[in-house]
Order: sequence, then C-alpha cells, then structure tokens
Amino acid sequence: MAASRFRVSFSRILVGFYLLCMSLEHKRFGAAGVEEIRPEHGKNDQLTNGSVTSSTAGTSIDGRSRSKLCGTDLSFLGPPYGNISASNMVCSPIWNNFVLRYYQRSDNTMTIVLSAVYTTGWVGIGFSRNGMMLGSSAMVGWFNRKGHARIKQFYLQGRHTYQVIANKGELPLNNIPPVVAIHGEMIYLAFEAKFEHRLGRQPIILAFGTRYPNHLHLTRHDDKTAVWFDFSQASVTNIDISQRKNHGTLALLGWGLFLPAGAIVARYLKHKDPLWYYLHAVIQFLGFILGLAAVLLGLQLYQSMNADIPAHRGIGIFVLVLSILQVLAFFLRPNKDSKYRRYWNWYHHWFGRMALFFGSVNIVLGIQYANARDEWKIGYGFLLAVTLLVVIVLEALSCLRRRRDDKSNLPPNFQMNQI
Repeated sequence: MAASRFRVSFSRILVGFYLLCMSLEHKRFGAAGVEEIRPEHGKNDQLTNGSVTSSTAGTSIDGRSRSKLCGTDLSFLGPPYGNISASNMVCSPIWNNFVLRYYQRSDNTMTIVLSAVYTTGWVGIGFSRNGMMLGSSAMVGWFNRKGHARIKQFYLQGRHTYQVIANKGELPLNNIPPVVAIHGEMIYLAFEAKFEHRLGRQPIILAFGTRYPNHLHLTRHDDKTAVWFDFSQASVTNIDISQRKNHGTLALLGWGLFLPAGAIVARYLKHKDPLWYYLHAVIQFLGFILGLAAVLLGLQLYQSMNADIPAHRGIGIFVLVLSILQVLAFFLRPNKDSKYRRYWNWYHHWFGRMALFFGSVNIVLGIQYANARDEWKIGYGFLLAVTLLVVIVLEALSCLRRRRDDKSNLPPNFQMNQI
C-alpha cells in the first residue's frame, strides 16, 4: 500500500520538456593539396614589435577603426590576390586584431585573406563542420627564423601537436598557390578554394602561436577561438562551448553516477526492505532526469553546431528509450504474487543492465569525439573504477551473507536418545 501511494505521488513530479530546433545547412569540403610560395615584396618589410593578444569574438568596431583595419592596399600580395577591387572584397574584423577579407564568386570560388599583427610564430584560420577543432582543416602561415615564408594546409586530427598533420586537409584549394606575406606589422595569409556550395554561416577557428613550427610540426597555440561567421552578411557570433561541457557533465552525472548507484542499491540492499525500494526509485528518477537533460542538450548542440556524430547520437537516443521504458516499468510493476511478476523482473533487470552498459559506452565515445582534455578522461576513469570496486566488494559480502543464511536455515543434526 505504501509503495502504491509512493508511485502515485511520484508520478506527479514528472514534467514535460519542449525543444525548439533550427536546421542549419551542413558544409562539406573536398580534399586538396597546398603549395608553398615566397612572395615578392615591394618593400624590404621587417618584423616589428607588434604583439598578438587575446580577446573575444564579436567585439564592436567603430567606423574609423574598421576603415583603418580594412583600408590597406593588398597589391603587395601580387595577382590574383592583389588584383581584386577593394569594393568587391568584403572586409570584417573577426577576433582581436584578426581581420578577414574575402571575395565569393558566382562559381563558389572564394578568395580569402586573413591578416593579424605578427612578431614570431604562426597564425592560422580553420574551417570546421561543428565548431570543434577535431576534424577541421586549417591554413597556417609563418616566417621561419631565416625569414623564409611558409604556408601550409593542416588537418587537425586531434588536440596534441603530433596529431596536427601538414599537407593534408579537406579545404578544396584550387591551382593558385597560396601566399603568406608581411606588410608593416601585419602578416597576411591569402588562398583560394572552390567549395561545393556558396558559403553562408560557417564555423571558423582562429589561433596563433608565438613559437616557430619545428619541421612542419606546429607548436601549441597561445590562444584560439571558435566563431560562427556568416559569409553572406559578414557577421560574427561567438560559439558557446559551455553547452558542450554542460552536456558532458549531465551525462556523467546521470548515466555515470546516479543510475549505476540506483542499480547498486536495488541489488545489494534488498535486506533493508522497504528502504532499498524508495532509495532505488528516487535515485533512478534523478538519474533519468539528468540523462534526459543531457540528451535534450545534445540535440540542441546537433542543431546549433552541426555536431553530426551519428554513433554517439544514436546510442544516446537508444539509452534514453531504455530509460523511459524503465520509468514505465515503475508504474506497471505487478504485485509479488502475480504470475507476471517474473516476466516483469526479467524485463526490468535486463533493460536496466543494457541501459547502464550502453550509457557507459556512450560516455567514452562522447569524451573521444569531443577530444576532451585529460581531466575528463581521468575523472570518468576514476568514477568507473570506484563503481566497479564497490560492486566487487558488495558482491563478495552478498555471497558471504547468503552462505551464512543458508547454514542458519539447515535443520539440526539428528541425534539418538542416550540410554
């Protein structure tokens, strides 16, 4: 009776969620190589004492500052980059002292010129599918210690420097060699690419490092940012990376902590009846809410950032369905003396185990796909290790308890009456 009243009051806690999604056009790039070139300068330009500092994207620029940043004559770049009329070239400050110029033709060929204040090291611009560094392709330019110009395309396979691969990438560069040049205190990277579609709203990654690349191995960046850049309107919008962290945190708490803890309570605390039942129901409900919030936030990330990760998204939805079935099982739980109880037990136990297993697999996939820092890997590894250790200890104690109970339930040995 108490459990029945608990289920009725528990059902009133359930709330609905509403999610408004917007569709974005998915951009794909073709592969192309990069040719290195040392441009001819009209002047003997020297490196100045300018510096690259960090800032936030979308900083407001007044008309005078914009005119000063965008008023430079690009003829020193040579053809074809220096031949484009200033009236045709769109110019937009994009981040700190980074300025993006571009000219998009009717055949979807785009001429891109990135400039930034430069002293030493390298400067780069990357094109991403989803605002993440992992899987993006970048054009990086620098002048080495001998003053030789270098510009390469890099494929950003991972977070570590050895996973940034030179002369590979998915930017569809055409046959016109890219150029890197220094003019005044600014470095200029110029290249052309022919895309499959006319670029609209596109995730852009900007980064710089003040140390020189070593044998085409980029040094670690000093700062970076990711922005949405709308090539049709020359507008810049910050990418909120906190959503990814929130998604991962909710998934870790829901499927990595609360749901396994609720299952442990149900398996090893049944001798504390009915306390185990209430603890199990409350903990599992909290885990379900956190897991549901993680899925909804993941769907929002999929829509807003084109975070197209089919395996991770598919497993997440599958685990959510299993969790919903477990919630339904709470309300459909038959009495102990019902002939359907054993089928319900089978359904509840195995669906729960499947949800926990695929939930843990999906957390690992999420950490891998997000190219998360070591703190995430160490944190979840520690949580998983503690959970397994608790299960092993409780399982051993449970076996000992069952053996002790079995011995106490044995009938006393038969003894003959003494004469």
